[in-house]
Amino acid sequence: MQHPILPARSLSRVHRAAVGAILGIVLSLTLVACGKRPETWMLENVEGHLPDLSFALTNDNGKPTSAADLKGKIAVVYFGYTHCPDICPQTMANLTQAVAKIGNDANDVRVVFISVDPSRDTPEAMHAYVDAFDAKHTIGLTGSPDAIETMAKRYRVAYQADAPASGGGYEVAHSSGIYIFDREGKARLLANGTDTVDALAHDLRQLAQQS
Repeated sequence: MQHPILPARSLSRVHRAAVGAILGIVLSLTLVACGKRPETWMLENVEGHLPDLSFALTNDNGKPTSAADLKGKIAVVYFGYTHCPDICPQTMANLTQAVAKIGNDANDVRVVFISVDPSRDTPEAMHAYVDAFDAKHTIGLTGSPDAIETMAKRYRVAYQADAPASGGGYEVAHSSGIYIFDREGKARLLANGTDTVDALAHDLRQLAQQS
């Protein structure tokens, strides 16, 4: 049985329909390929593995402050103390540089320096310390020993004061983790002393530019 021969005009319509279908498929694949890619983090992604940001402490202006006061900001939380001879100032300097590198996105970032030495770190001492790094984007927090211990345990931060020296001074051994929370107070990233300023800046910018 012979198949009917379609007129030339019908063949043209069939050809155009087939080409249109193929182009539609190609366009769909192209849109998928060119869509927004998942974020690539340079720091450790801890989303879903750490509790939300929560605290009730005293800021470096002597005012009660809670996690609610940071809602809408990227919070970069670091535990240290003002008498720390080396690690703390180096870490704070790195965080200050990272925030400076992200330009206008820095308006959405707050570095939160939490004392693990509340007996010496009064609000006045914390204020002088954080202002020496970045008064605009940094907050110092202190509180009672119990309040500090509660928050440290929440994020598995270890610290221990050494025995006082002959002059009465002492050092405090402590964890060096940097905890980064998104605008809703969700834990998103974890950094440490080996992460570079560029890595910190990359991820802070990326997080700040998320909706």
